[in-house]
Amino acid sequence: MTAPVLEARGVSVRRGEREVVRGVSLSVAGGEVAGLIGPNGSGKSTLLSALAGLRRLAGGEVLLEGRGVGGMPVAERARRLAYLPQNPECHWPLDTAQVVALGRLPHRSGWGDGYTPRDDAVVQNAMRQLEVASLAARPVNRLSGGERMRVMLARAFAVEPAVLLADEPVDGLDPYHQLHVMELLRERAAAGCAVLVVLHELALAGRFCDRLLLLRDGRILADGAPDAVLTEGLCARAYGVETAALERDGARALVPWRRL
Repeated sequence: MTAPVLEARGVSVRRGEREVVRGVSLSVAGGEVAGLIGPNGSGKSTLLSALAGLRRLAGGEVLLEGRGVGGMPVAERARRLAYLPQNPECHWPLDTAQVVALGRLPHRSGWGDGYTPRDDAVVQNAMRQLEVASLAARPVNRLSGGERMRVMLARAFAVEPAVLLADEPVDGLDPYHQLHVMELLRERAAAGCAVLVVLHELALAGRFCDRLLLLRDGRILADGAPDAVLTEGLCARAYGVETAALERDGARALVPWRRL
């Protein structure tokens, strides 16, 4: 089995007096797309930001390639791990191309260094992949929510990280772009990246993820292959819904059908 690139050991996170994430242990290997699923308020976004080293831990540790994330130099961590938050914002009127190019900053040795031809090639490729090259000269704060999400994901791709953490990257996207983004995440994994993605769309999670981690009340309720996690019993327990199965081309997807 491939050694994990990202690992959490007994991670707990508090918000005030409340423990939002409680003793979570997980790992993600290179070449794997792992989906983090669960109901609203289960701690998914908090856990993901903790894995990125952006939250103080109340307990446990996070390891990136065997080293503690909290003790790594910020620039080194930024080269190895890319994090796409939920509903990413850009408060400056930067053009799309400039925003995507920010993904190359961790690879520069100093503020005075200019972008190299390779940097430019990586940025252009990321924009082509996310189909935002036509928006290159448009200010990102004038884009639609779906366009802005794809631009921010292109910025994360431009980092060329060993680990990609993406919090609801298909939120607000139309079905075409939802499928496109999930296909791109699979391509990243095929190239060796370890991908951990927060999803609410159970059909996409079941189809595109190698493994699913079901979070409820800040704890891992289930961790395994999609067919083992997306069961009627677990979905009823975690989400309070009855599900229906869709089968096509030898694949099975689960969709919410009615509330229990």
